[in-house]
Amino acid sequence: MMRAWISPVLLVLCGSAAATGLMVRGNIATAAALLLVFVLLAGVNSPLIFPRSIGALEARRLSAVDGRPVVFWRPGCKYCVRMRVRLGRSARQAHWVDIWRDPAGAAAVRAANDGDETVPTVVVAGRPHVNPDPEWVRAQLSRSR
Repeated sequence: MMRAWISPVLLVLCGSAAATGLMVRGNIATAAALLLVFVLLAGVNSPLIFPRSIGALEARRLSAVDGRPVVFWRPGCKYCVRMRVRLGRSARQAHWVDIWRDPAGAAAVRAANDGDETVPTVVVAGRPHVNPDPEWVRAQLSRSR
């Protein structure tokens, strides 16, 4: 769990340090704007932007029942953030597995990607798709209703 928060915490700390330096020089408005940018980046790179993650085994079981895709992701991945943002509200329909929190999820991604932990990896009907187009995933979500 802690590993998922390393990047956001570092972003906030770096932003705080840079903003403090600007404030010491008297650039308070610039410091506030810079800190806001770093806090927003930390939020986007945190687990907070993603739907609640479940384990890979549970996600596979649920997907077999309801036909919805399983999305394997990890915090800090810009392609995962892109997928999440482009899916919008429909993202909550997919089953999300954080590979940093679930060893079985990481193993499933490595098995689908020749040993690499390339995310997002989306599994639809048992077939993995590496970094698919978010519009394609949205179409898969609408089919599973």
